[in-house]
Amino acid sequence: MLRRLLKFWLQKIYPNVALLITTLGTVGLLACLLSLWGLAQLFDEILEQESFAFDKTILLWIHQVASPTLDQLMLAVTNLANPQVAIPLTGAALGLLIWRRYFAEALIFIMACLGGTILNVGLKLLFVRQRPQLWQQLITETSFSFPSGHALGSVVLYGMIGYLLAQKYPDLSRLIYGLALSIILAISFSRLYLGVHWPTDILAGWGIGFLWLMVCITMLKLQRLRHQPL
Repeated sequence: MLRRLLKFWLQKIYPNVALLITTLGTVGLLACLLSLWGLAQLFDEILEQESFAFDKTILLWIHQVASPTLDQLMLAVTNLANPQVAIPLTGAALGLLIWRRYFAEALIFIMACLGGTILNVGLKLLFVRQRPQLWQQLITETSFSFPSGHALGSVVLYGMIGYLLAQKYPDLSRLIYGLALSIILAISFSRLYLGVHWPTDILAGWGIGFLWLMVCITMLKLQRLRHQPL
């Protein structure tokens, strides 16, 4: 029995685990596992309609620094993940990939964007969490709150663009990833500043977006490995 289990591990499980570690890296794999654990805890609490005390505390603390100047800045920042900006940016990036004949990258890019949208809509309908109503808001959102579509979408869109650019320009990878991360954090903070999301909505958006981004990047890496000459 032990020999059969060992044979099954060596033939079926270990090669897949080794390949996953090769494509994601140890740090990436650990980050994915940690994200899964954190999301599982969040999902369980949200499904049970549990509230998080720090959600309200953080929003009220952020609102203390509100000003007309910051209002306009945060409205501009949050637009970076709105459809009127995200859709043209997605179309431009996709068109550039196809024009440069990066067909595999274009396919994964489409999959990443569509998958992120489906995850956002589906999970909102599953959890049906109401948005915060702590003060008079500058914008009106009609969809449910959990997870944050802006946080999820910005991780997928700007994270994928950042990854593709970093692969093309490795010498500038730190700058590219830093810029992508700054945009994601700024967009996410704008949602808290505007009072249209709870902090746990943002955390869930980051976690789900990161996991989906890693899935898409892994698929792209595996596809490249298959086409590498032996």
